[in-house]
Amino acid sequence: MKSEYSKKETFFGKMQALILTLKFFIILGMRIGYPCINLSINCKADRRFRLQNLTEDKFDNTVLNNLECLRRILLWNLERGILFFRITSNLIPFASHRKNPYDWEKKFSGIFKEIAFLINHSNIRISMHPGQFTVINSPKDSVVENALQELHYHLRLFKLLEVDSNAKIQIHVGGVYGDKQVSIDRFLKNYEKLPSDLKKHLVIENDEKNYTISECIKISKKCGVPVVLDVLHHELNGDGMDILEAFLEIQETWHSSHGPPIVDYSSPSREKRHGAHNVTLDEKHFISFLEKFYKFKFDLMLELKDKEKSALKALQIINQRFPNIKPNNVDTITTKTT
Repeated sequence: MKSEYSKKETFFGKMQALILTLKFFIILGMRIGYPCINLSINCKADRRFRLQNLTEDKFDNTVLNNLECLRRILLWNLERGILFFRITSNLIPFASHRKNPYDWEKKFSGIFKEIAFLINHSNIRISMHPGQFTVINSPKDSVVENALQELHYHLRLFKLLEVDSNAKIQIHVGGVYGDKQVSIDRFLKNYEKLPSDLKKHLVIENDEKNYTISECIKISKKCGVPVVLDVLHHELNGDGMDILEAFLEIQETWHSSHGPPIVDYSSPSREKRHGAHNVTLDEKHFISFLEKFYKFKFDLMLELKDKEKSALKALQIINQRFPNIKPNNVDTITTKTT
């Protein structure tokens, strides 16, 4: 299978030159990121197909497309000072499925090594967010087992990308199943069974329906899992705690080995269903958020429908209104808007 990624020396030479030119550093603040898809470039890193159509050629072509697109996205982001990215869980279709016989880790080790080089030499932080069915507090053993298989797939990806514990796998606590305390206890029991190399990447977030930020913090105090603050979910499913107080509380769940805390940011959509994320950055809402948080060190994931466009807009607002944050900018870089 011929591909650009076979030209390793050329790629690594270009990458070293790019990184030396950019000279990225962070003084006070935050890395800005967005999830999974870049709408400005002509590729998708989450191409899939039906399980019934699984063949070696179909699988290989899809995975190669997804990995090459991921590399393009990360390079595009890096050139514009966007140093936080959530990689799609669909990167390797059916990776955790028992009917997938292909050794994708070995077959694509070359391009994984290139992406790993890019990530680990440019201060990019990555995360992943398994889907809604990745629930480790389910009363059904089969659901928990499937969730564990999916988490181990994410861990395998992280190992191929050679990332440290700054890279995070973000999940929800799960369902309530008629008894919240029993469900929390079941989460704690199953969490404790996880291997340490998976635990070091795992984080939980408050959700819009079942578990508030206070409940996530209580869980963290019992098992040590860091807590991500989701701003929109807190607005929808708050428990009386002020947003700044909530951040100060979750900040205590993050230790130096975890990397900076992560905050998921969105504002509620004015047009769609209750709880839907906004299409684009609401500048007034975002500025109000930053006025409360600009003094703190954390990384910000923008969960907005227009993806990188809002990330670029956020960088511009920070540069213009909050210059002391200096997020991922140096004097040799100007944020691109196209």
